[in-house]
Amino acid sequence: MKSKKFWILVGLFIMPLVFYLLLLTGTNKFAKLPVLNKEIGDVTEFKTSTGASISLDGKITVLSFLGNDLQTVKNNALNLNEKIYKHFYKFKDFQFIVVLKEGSSSQVAELVKQLKVTTDMQKWNFLYGSQEQIEGLFNSLKTDLKIDANGYSPYAFIIDKDRYLRGRTDDEDNGLMYGYNAETVAPIHGKMVDDVKVLIAEYRMALKKNNREI
Repeated sequence: MKSKKFWILVGLFIMPLVFYLLLLTGTNKFAKLPVLNKEIGDVTEFKTSTGASISLDGKITVLSFLGNDLQTVKNNALNLNEKIYKHFYKFKDFQFIVVLKEGSSSQVAELVKQLKVTTDMQKWNFLYGSQEQIEGLFNSLKTDLKIDANGYSPYAFIIDKDRYLRGRTDDEDNGLMYGYNAETVAPIHGKMVDDVKVLIAEYRMALKKNNREI
């Protein structure tokens, strides 16, 4: 009888304490999304349809380069919208930036018309620039990837609030992983979703820590 009471007490008091201590240990060992490169160029010089100035500073940004033929590559935008944007757009400091060549605004209007049927578009930003500007921004990411003569890359990138490129250093398929191929759903659903979650959790934990210290 005494033995039974002992294990009941263990279940009621000791195990919750052990679980709490494990949580504390897990917090200290929380895996952050690796920083791959720093000093990413900003986008303040790019034109927008509204005339507003957009920046990468202070935002978690999903950045993509869709060139000058949006109708051909619009599935990239649709894939990112369904798998990433709709899941994370309610996070306060989150934004989507699509970089295109000047003269693509009519194609953007068609895409927006399609997306806004099921999507709150408030955090989608379409930016326009010259090929030189686009290549300058892309090259500032310092990746091993290429952008074509039309300003297009199939890859989407995660940029943090400090304008650091985040990604993977030990991906099981690619090793060093700078970006996520948006032409197909698999890399976005299987990897990018998890990585955006990790980055958002990183900022949330930092915020909680700061609040405790105040």
